[in-house]
Formats: sequence, C-alpha cells, structure tokens
Amino acid sequence: MAGRVVVALSGGVDSAVAASLLKEQGRDVHGLFMSNWEEDEEGYCTSAQDFQDARRVCAELDIPLHRVSFAREYRDRVFQHFLDECAAGRTPNPDVLCNREIKFGVCFDYARRLGAERFATGHYARLERRDGRIRLLRGLDPAKDQSYFLHAVEASQLAATEFPLGGLEKSEVRRIARGRGLPVFAKRDSTGICFIGERPFARFLEGYLPARPGVIESADGERLGEHRGLMYYTLGQRAGLGLGGRRGAAEAPWYVAAKDLARNVLVVVQGHDHPLLMCDWLRAEAVHWIAGRPPGRSIECTARLRHRQRDVPCRLRVDEYGHVRASFASVQRAVTPGQYAVFYRGEECLGGGVIAASGRSAADISREPAAARYN
Repeated sequence: MAGRVVVALSGGVDSAVAASLLKEQGRDVHGLFMSNWEEDEEGYCTSAQDFQDARRVCAELDIPLHRVSFAREYRDRVFQHFLDECAAGRTPNPDVLCNREIKFGVCFDYARRLGAERFATGHYARLERRDGRIRLLRGLDPAKDQSYFLHAVEASQLAATEFPLGGLEKSEVRRIARGRGLPVFAKRDSTGICFIGERPFARFLEGYLPARPGVIESADGERLGEHRGLMYYTLGQRAGLGLGGRRGAAEAPWYVAAKDLARNVLVVVQGHDHPLLMCDWLRAEAVHWIAGRPPGRSIECTARLRHRQRDVPCRLRVDEYGHVRASFASVQRAVTPGQYAVFYRGEECLGGGVIAASGRSAADISREPAAARYN
C-alpha cells in the first residue's frame, strides 16, 4: 500500500514487530509513542523505560519516532470513569475505554495530523472487508486474541487500521523479533491495568477514593466480619476476605456474592458454585455494534464475559432502547456488573456492552432442590 502508516509503539515486542513487518513491505513507516500516565511518585510506571525501548526499536528499523502525551485526555475519558465505576460498586475494565477513547481516539487523530493514511497497532486481531463493510475478527492465536478489547472501536477507524500480528501466534512474533535483532525481543509482556502497574491495587485506589469499611454478612444476614471498602472486591472473589473457614466442619471457603451499596455490606457465601454466584441471563447497556446496528432483534451467538473466559452460547434480545438481554443455556458464574459482555458469531466480533445486571430465570431456579434456592 502507498502512503504513510503510523504505528502506535508501546516499547514492547508486539508493536515493534508490527512496525518491522510494515517496514519490510517498503511502507513509509513512522512510530508514535504516547504517554497516558504521568503521576507516579513511587516509580511503578514504566513509561520512561518504554519510551527508551521504542527509541531503540526505531533506531534499529531506521524510522522516525514521534512522542505525545495524552495524560489529560486519559484522565478525563478513562480514569475518571474507572473511579466512578469503582465508587458505584462495579468492576470496570479501563482497557476497552483506552482503546476507544485514546488509541483509536486522540492517538488515531494525532496520527492523521502526522500525515498518516493508515494507522497500525500490535493488537492480536484481524480485519476483513466483506459485503461492503469492515469486520473485526479474532486473532489467530486464541491465547492472545484481543478482539474483546477492540469491540467498542468505530468501524470507520477500523477501516483505516492494520493489525499486522493478527495472523500470527505469539511464539512466532518472538521468533521474528529475535531474528531481526529487535532490542525488545525478550521483553516481558505488560500485565494488569496500565496506570496501576505492579503496585497493590488497594493501596493505589486509596489515594483517589476514601475507604468506607463496613460489615461482611452471610446470605442469611449473619455478621461475619468487616470489609475495607466495597470497591476493593469483585464478585466471585475468594482471596483477601479475612474470614478463614467458619460455620461447618468442612470449613468451605467464602466467596463474594453481592454488594449492598445502600447498607455498605459485602455479602459472602460458601462454595465455589453457590446458587447466589450463578445466573442464566444478563442485561447489557451502552452496547456498541461494529456494523452500526444489531444484526436483528433476536440473535443466536456466543458471548465472552471476561477477556480470559471461553465463549458461551447465548440468545440475545434487543429492545427498542438498544439494551440487550443475553440468555444462556447453562448457568454462568460470577457475571460482574461493570465488565463487558462481547458477542461473536464464529470468528467475527459483533460488538458488546457493559454488564448492568444479571440473574436467574424462574425456570432455572425451579430445577434446584428447595434447600438450595435463594431469593
């Protein structure tokens, strides 16, 4: 392809190999390094080192490198939403918003100002133009597929984007990096939320949201202990409750089953698959369809309820307000408000939305022994 392509360089191996593959095609490649977080007195943020790694990659590839800060935009569009969701007792995933608002928002626009006709990243996803529209497909490597995080990106932006790694497995990317002498070929992949880094989550959050300790209760209202603040817990969580084995010879572990915001109470249950942890439907809001509209009012597809989870078969029903109800053939565990439900037909990502609520149908509950039912 003719024209300039700007590659979002993170300082990691994936974006480095993406730039190298494009350079090999004879393209006019420029690198763009963006800084999204600048407040880090404890030294957990790796942005400075990542920039130096990006510089070394660009020197090796002999391509220009541009640097820009989107810290203000990130704080306003991503981090504030993250704090608001935590304060409301939900479990947000800021990576989805970072892609929509930052990488394919202000960064994409900045690349245009640099003369880019095409934009590229190191995401493990694929794009296909068929029937007059762009389609987002899973990455070939199922362990690295990142289509889940890209479901909220506009089709118009995807149409001007390239994912050079979409058809590769991670092991092959590492091999390419080593073979081409890229200085980051052995660099460890980043994990967790970018602005938190390797620091403890609770300690980080305490700097932005005041702690509100409260009571931990069992499902039948027995007081069991105290929590540090509802924002520090997520549904299905076992570790960090400080309860140990109680009530019963089996001393079964406790799991977070619900958050009662009105009373500031954390509700816990014993048993990994306790009925209060299970649901067979969810409601998703703020749903984004990559095609611009849902493929129907009643849709047979699969859903991924967390990035690392397997898809589960479901039927979607879309109401007149665009809200989606997903019904599952089998019960699902710890479906968490604030996370994203992302919908697929085979390899194609249709879109997704924020999980607002979940529950169990009367028919499903009726199949349980009476002693196992909870209202």
